[in-house]
Amino acid sequence: MDRGDNRKKPQRLRFSFLKIMTGPDLTPRRLALMEVKSINPGPRVWLTGCGHGDEVGGIAVIQELFKRLKKEPLKQGIVQAFPLMNPTGFESSSRLIALTKEDLNRSFPGNPMGSLAERIADKIFTAIAQSKPDLVLDLHNDWIRSMPYALIDLPLGPRHRALHEKVKNCARKTGLVMIHEQESPANRQELGKTLTGSLLRYEIPALVLELGEAFVVNEDNVADGVRAIWNLLASLDMTAALPGEFNHRVPDRVKGRPLAYSHQPVSSSSGIVRFLARPGDLVKKGQRFARVYNVFGKLQETLSAAGDALVLGHSDSSAALPGAPVMAFGNLKEDRP
Repeated sequence: MDRGDNRKKPQRLRFSFLKIMTGPDLTPRRLALMEVKSINPGPRVWLTGCGHGDEVGGIAVIQELFKRLKKEPLKQGIVQAFPLMNPTGFESSSRLIALTKEDLNRSFPGNPMGSLAERIADKIFTAIAQSKPDLVLDLHNDWIRSMPYALIDLPLGPRHRALHEKVKNCARKTGLVMIHEQESPANRQELGKTLTGSLLRYEIPALVLELGEAFVVNEDNVADGVRAIWNLLASLDMTAALPGEFNHRVPDRVKGRPLAYSHQPVSSSSGIVRFLARPGDLVKKGQRFARVYNVFGKLQETLSAAGDALVLGHSDSSAALPGAPVMAFGNLKEDRP
């Protein structure tokens, strides 16, 4: 007698919502929540996207990753995701929460009785932290002409050395260029209010993946984002390895090596920028990377690299102003613990 197929499915896929507020017309505003859970226990990884409403690429990366996981089930563990953390910002193509003009990614760990951004941040942070994840990947987008990279928060101090090393190792496993955040007292204070900065203070491993241009979905960047996350899941034995290469090749000289973020030197004059280097280029100390001309075409300034560096991206506009960043670099002289 045929009793049917009693074998358990290898994983469970679930889509749901987390309520964040009720509008004046009584319509609920919600955050989409995605989850794929293997029947075999294992690591828990969280993915978050579109904390800045104009950085839409992370949504597509999470969508494509879950599509792949549907075809190639997890070997063990669980992957959860908030693909769209800032829905009002997304709807208005705004970096900020459109209703209150707040930066969600400077509002963590949040406050259930605070501003709208702080309340949304509290919902997100609480859901993630209470699940006790092994790793959180926050997906962001950068300048239009930029290459993907893994961004590591500043070390919190000697007590968190082991945590910092774990995060660096996770960044290395993605296969992307590894970049340490820009270090300054003001920047350190601001970074403490980001999702990853707040999670690290709660001793939860977390890092940012900067996945190319904002505003629109760039399919090459999406493919590289999926590959980077899949590489990391494979290193945790949650998936099988994914063959192939990144669309944005990582120069051998910087593979697995943390570089220091910098946007120096900046422009000292006004004019029109003409770029001499592209994202992914390695530049040497003193090498010219941009020129600034006035409206009549007279050269105003030539910008040269402060040291050996990898070009991460260049500004979205060719309008130069005194003090304005022109390019972002990963400096090769990085030597941090």
